[in-house]
Amino acid sequence: MTVKIYHNPRCSKSRQTLALLQDNGISPEVIEYLNTPPSPSELDQILTMLGKQPSELMRTGEEEFNTYFKAKDLSRDESIALMVAHPKVIERPIVVHGNKAAIGRPPENVLAIL
Repeated sequence: MTVKIYHNPRCSKSRQTLALLQDNGISPEVIEYLNTPPSPSELDQILTMLGKQPSELMRTGEEEFNTYFKAKDLSRDESIALMVAHPKVIERPIVVHGNKAAIGRPPENVLAIL
């Protein structure tokens, strides 16, 4: 079963999570989500696996959050579409294994789904 990591190489937690996977003998499919964001259906599925709403997977300190999300009453689908259009607001890293997902903050969180 393939392990995927939605990765930002500039993020220390993302790099640490990738290293943790590799140290455990896992060669994940690395998706640099800023360059290749998940599709709306992929992001919806990830949110479901995480048991989270879009607002719980957003980086609220990003400028894009303030511009597109803050103080707006968006539906789930509208939030997901905007997250895909502005992937910088998506929390990172996210590891997906089968029908399970985990956020690598801290990196050790991902070990529970492997």
